[in-house]
Amino acid sequence: MERKILKEVLINIGLIALALAFGFFLNKFMIANAQVPTSSMETTVMAGDRILVNRLSYVFSEPKRGDIVTFIYPDDGETLYLKRIMGLPGETIEGKDGIIYIDGEPLEQDYTKEVSEDDFGPYTVPEGTYFMMGDNRNDSWDSRYWEHKFVEAEDIIGKAAVSYFPHPRILK
Repeated sequence: MERKILKEVLINIGLIALALAFGFFLNKFMIANAQVPTSSMETTVMAGDRILVNRLSYVFSEPKRGDIVTFIYPDDGETLYLKRIMGLPGETIEGKDGIIYIDGEPLEQDYTKEVSEDDFGPYTVPEGTYFMMGDNRNDSWDSRYWEHKFVEAEDIIGKAAVSYFPHPRILK
């Protein structure tokens, strides 16, 4: 009888260890879980939202303008931020009178109805880097204000995929 109980305990411990290892693998290499602390991405992502980030998004493709991504903040090298990619490598980005210009042309899809009160740039985005902005343009600490204006490609953790709590939706 004792051997049977011991066998059951060992099987359960093995299953728990396997589940923990699988969870660690998912979290480290496939998905990231994050909570949005500020209103800088409202109305797309609300403060307090819990989101899942796809770490595999850029394994076979490059980040695109409009992608909402989690990345390492370039001014401290450790804090995770969530913003939208606005400027791609090699482009010149500028904001004037509430309009964003890419290489001198007005950006057709601006992803938000919020009009920025601040002019910025022009900034030329170096190769291998990206210019980030929050959708809540007048309340977002983003590339326009950072000391190091651009996010290195290797500092992008992944693309935000889903907000699952308390406002469940697919992020675009």
